[in-house]
Amino acid sequence: MYGPNALAAHAPHRYTRPVQSNATIAPLEIKLFGGLEIRHLGEAIALPQSKKTRALLGYLILKGTPQRRDALCELLWEIPDDPRAALRWSLSKLRPLVNEDGVERLSADRERVAFERHGALIDVLRVEEVSAAGLEKQSRALLLDVCKSCSDPLLAGLDLPGQPVYESWRLGQQERSRRLHMRIIDELTRRDDGDAAQQTALLRRRVELDPDNEDTHVRLVAHLAALGQRADAEAQADISRRMLRSLAAFDDARLKSALHGSAKKAAPTPAPAPEPATQLRQQIRFCTSTDGVRIAYATSGSGAPLVKTANWLNHLEFDWESPIWHHMFRALSHDNTLVRYDSRGNGLSDWNVENLTLDALVCDLKAVVDAAGVERFPLFAMSQGCAVAVEFAVRHPERVSKLILYGGYVSGWRVGPDSDFAAQTEALITLTRTGWGRDNPAYRQVFTSLFIPGATPEQMDWFNELQRITTSPENAARLLSALGDINVADRLPLVTQPTLVLHARNDARVSYGDGRKLAMGIPGARFVTLEGQNHLILEQEPAWPRFLAEMRQFLAE
Repeated sequence: MYGPNALAAHAPHRYTRPVQSNATIAPLEIKLFGGLEIRHLGEAIALPQSKKTRALLGYLILKGTPQRRDALCELLWEIPDDPRAALRWSLSKLRPLVNEDGVERLSADRERVAFERHGALIDVLRVEEVSAAGLEKQSRALLLDVCKSCSDPLLAGLDLPGQPVYESWRLGQQERSRRLHMRIIDELTRRDDGDAAQQTALLRRRVELDPDNEDTHVRLVAHLAALGQRADAEAQADISRRMLRSLAAFDDARLKSALHGSAKKAAPTPAPAPEPATQLRQQIRFCTSTDGVRIAYATSGSGAPLVKTANWLNHLEFDWESPIWHHMFRALSHDNTLVRYDSRGNGLSDWNVENLTLDALVCDLKAVVDAAGVERFPLFAMSQGCAVAVEFAVRHPERVSKLILYGGYVSGWRVGPDSDFAAQTEALITLTRTGWGRDNPAYRQVFTSLFIPGATPEQMDWFNELQRITTSPENAARLLSALGDINVADRLPLVTQPTLVLHARNDARVSYGDGRKLAMGIPGARFVTLEGQNHLILEQEPAWPRFLAEMRQFLAE
């Protein structure tokens, strides 16, 4: 059984090789492609009838890190039920299926639940390990084997329509495995060591996986034409035309050119460059702050480090999948090793904490960068995270090379001169304690409308749910209250690092004037105005490419 300290020190095992134990481990095979299936010594094991129980095991396996009990309850069960009792019942049904004498794969303590692999053969983890080791380095036989493994949809049949956050995660995992499947096929078809029939089958499968990709259709038609199978190539060209003609950018000349290539010993169009593995995953670990609070942090991408401070309500796992944040985190992971973390009181970090002061938040940031092993780095911050970044940069100038501050402010609502805004915030704190955790998102929609008024309905739904599962009503109220006392006005002149300050002109949450005040207080800071009203910058708004370009240029200087 895990104890609290063991869980705090637990490192992700998802992308490591199977753990070897001194105990004799009987072969256990777990399949997640095509639905959940468990075999022991080759014999299929009967699974619980409850779909949520089976979904729970799949979720724990794919997450690969300890999960909070309350987060699992929110994810898989409705509030009117007794989610904690349902979780206990599900764990009691799953333990006998995966645990053996001397080998405890599924374990739990009062706060968290964890699944550890311990020699089990898990199809999706095997496919990801092969990919992480480099597809180009693997034998054709191995690639064909893993390609066959992922031929069926991941977590098929484990849909839970009544649980939108879980469903979004599940669909995201399916999309991720689909892209990995396509990368494997692209690597196989790029080589010339396979027979013609096998290559044809792979290219047809590639079209099935990505039917709107014109390049994929052209490759298949060109391949058939190159084999001299004129009738098959023309038939496929007709099928492809019907599938692609609704696309605005469809170019029929490319299909015709692929057909004519048969007389010239034409080769298939080169496969698209595979998506870098660093964009497909993050690794979550835990560290301990100066007062013993456990802080969850994540790393993603590769290259020089870039550290992001925590802001209002983060959740390392759900942010990674959400349409609110995924574009930013993947973009920032493209050229850098992005380090980010959940602030104390929310996400995967400890919720039951006493101290929510600015000093404690700065100590949390130091604990994260120390644990991640980054010595000197540019520091990126948003919203109230800007005050944390400023204070950290002043205290530890040798650690911070540059500051990038977006949507920030100098002083909190209780310190500032706007008495009306302070009164409104006090009222919000009172309502938060009673309305935050309810199934009806009407109250949380108030925050959503302030943070992302220009969001799509899907993005708003995501943010409504994200707030509910990220922290408790009491913690949300305490965080709001604590932010009112922030004041770094006297620290701004002490900042010595090159600083870029960006702010949306019509930010509905933090005023444009607050952003200007922040920039004016820091010596030599560059100020960039973005056109928009969203406090959290969204992928579809024109301000996003401007923001990214300004940030990349500043980092490159």
